[in-house]
Amino acid sequence: MTVRLRVRPLLLVLPLILTGCSSMSHMSWPSVSWSSMNPLNWFGSSVTVSDKGVGGITASTPLTEDAIKDALNGDYTLRSGMSMSDGKMLSFFQAMDGKDVKMSISGEPKGNVQRVDVVDPKVESQWGVKIGTSFSSLYSKAFDVCVKGEGDDAQNVECKAPQSAHVTYVFSGIWHGPESLMPSDDALKDWKVSKIIWRANPVQTSAAQ
Repeated sequence: MTVRLRVRPLLLVLPLILTGCSSMSHMSWPSVSWSSMNPLNWFGSSVTVSDKGVGGITASTPLTEDAIKDALNGDYTLRSGMSMSDGKMLSFFQAMDGKDVKMSISGEPKGNVQRVDVVDPKVESQWGVKIGTSFSSLYSKAFDVCVKGEGDDAQNVECKAPQSAHVTYVFSGIWHGPESLMPSDDALKDWKVSKIIWRANPVQTSAAQ
């Protein structure tokens, strides 16, 4: 009798366990973003601008959606487009966080990445420079390291990073002088980094081409 009493509850429980497993197999589980579970992403972006590139993007990275998404750890959604620059056709991808553009990655169609423009405040250079860093914390004067910006950055100033021939910082601020002239060093000292640019080709010291 003792043996039967102990076995019977076990036999009753087994069908319930099997039924539960069968039901669970039809449940719809929420999708998990493994990138969001990375501890490095809990405190900000894991992407860094260096002499070699941006995150995993380098001069050898193909300008394709899959390659760029992998190089940025899947931290952004991408949308593509085409543009003209100096009479040449360029392909680009915009790295998006929601509706906000955080980066622009560009190059020749079917080629490799040639340039990355970073405006994400969470991304900084390996030397600690990020959006909002002041001009005076990096430079004492603009001569031989800075030029007037071009295109969308025509009102800004672009300066070569002290540690890299591939990285430049775009500074924005207030200047009451003629638009055609470089702002004075005294005016620039309060300007802030508004964009970080990485280029596959080295930047000339006297001009950010």
